[in-house]
Amino acid sequence: MKEIRFHGRGGQGAVTAAELLAVAAFYDGYYSQAFPAFGVERRGAPVLAFTRISDRKIRRRSQIYNPDYVIVQDSSLMSSVNVAEGLNDGGVIVINGTKDPKNLDLPGDVRTIDATKISLDIIGKPITNTTMLGAFAGAVDFISIDSIKKAVGERFEGGLREKNIQAVEVAYNKMKGLDK
Repeated sequence: MKEIRFHGRGGQGAVTAAELLAVAAFYDGYYSQAFPAFGVERRGAPVLAFTRISDRKIRRRSQIYNPDYVIVQDSSLMSSVNVAEGLNDGGVIVINGTKDPKNLDLPGDVRTIDATKISLDIIGKPITNTTMLGAFAGAVDFISIDSIKKAVGERFEGGLREKNIQAVEVAYNKMKGLDK
C-alpha cells in the first residue's frame, strides 16, 4: 500500500488534490481512498488530506501517520509544520517551492517545483493542486500522467479543464526533466 499525505492551506485545493489522485489511481487499476482531516480549517489555515493506493482492497480507515509520500502545496507551511513527520524510509517529498532541495533539512528524496509560477502562468490563479499532481506523477513511477489528466479533465469544465490539464503536463515534464 502507498500512503500519501497532502499539506496545504485552506482554499488551496489539498482535499481536491487527494480526491483527484485517488480517482487517477483507480484509472490505473488500483484500489484507492481519499479523505481530509478536518478541524477548525478556514481559508489560509493549515490543512491535511490523505490518499491511499493499493493493489488490494483497502480496509484501513485511520489518518496516515507514516506516509510513503508527502505533497506540500505551500512551502511556507514548513516553518510551522513538520511536513516530514513520520515519513517512511525511502519516502519522497514533493514541495511547491523554489529552494534547492539539497538546502532543505528534510529526510528522503526531496523534490521542489515552482508550482505557483506554473499555476499563475497557465491558470491565472495561485491554486496549485492540479499542478502539484502533475509534479507528483513525474516524481513517482506508479501513477500515470494520463490518469491524472483524465481525473482532472473530469473535474473541471471548459477553459478551466484545458488550463488545468496543461498545468499538469508542464509540471510533469519539469519534474521529469523533459522541459526545454
